[in-house]
Amino acid sequence: MTILFCYIIYHITFFLQKRAKLEAKLEKKKAREAEEHMREIKKKKDEELEEERRKVQEKKEEEERLREESERKAEEERKRREQEEYEALKAAFSVDSEGFEETEEQDRESLLRDFVNYIKDQKVVLLEDLAAHFKLKTQAAIDRITDLQTNGELTGVIDDRGKFIYISQKELEDVAKFIKQRGRVSITELAESSNELINLTPVTVP
Repeated sequence: MTILFCYIIYHITFFLQKRAKLEAKLEKKKAREAEEHMREIKKKKDEELEEERRKVQEKKEEEERLREESERKAEEERKRREQEEYEALKAAFSVDSEGFEETEEQDRESLLRDFVNYIKDQKVVLLEDLAAHFKLKTQAAIDRITDLQTNGELTGVIDDRGKFIYISQKELEDVAKFIKQRGRVSITELAESSNELINLTPVTVP
């Protein structure tokens, strides 16, 4: 019996040792699989994050490209408009040989500035006199004034006697303020107060 029990115990022990080794091997395999699974999850997460960063970068680059394209087109449009205005201004100021010479040295801004400053200094100009001063046809002078009013570079009115009356932005604001303060104002009352609101005295150049 003793020998039999020893035999049984030996085999049980051997079986338990073998099973323990097998379980340990399985545990290691599960650990490796779990580790591999975690690596795959991390890899997938990293790839997703990288893809998201790539999309954000592409979107940012596209927005930058569109912004630069918009700025480029706006700059081209500005230059084109300035060139058209320059050509129109040269055409208006080149009536005859006594007028402004059409040369490349003439600067568009300089021509325009002289024209505008003259009107502002005079405050009230007879259109025929203005045209004669700049060697223009009267209609050309009127067209220049209309363009300048459209562009917001001049403010004023042309009366029925062929005069242009320059009114500054401050004077316009003063009239608007006067009307707002008084509430309902008649044309007569406004006309009576115009001398205080609008200065029509020419600027004296020393």
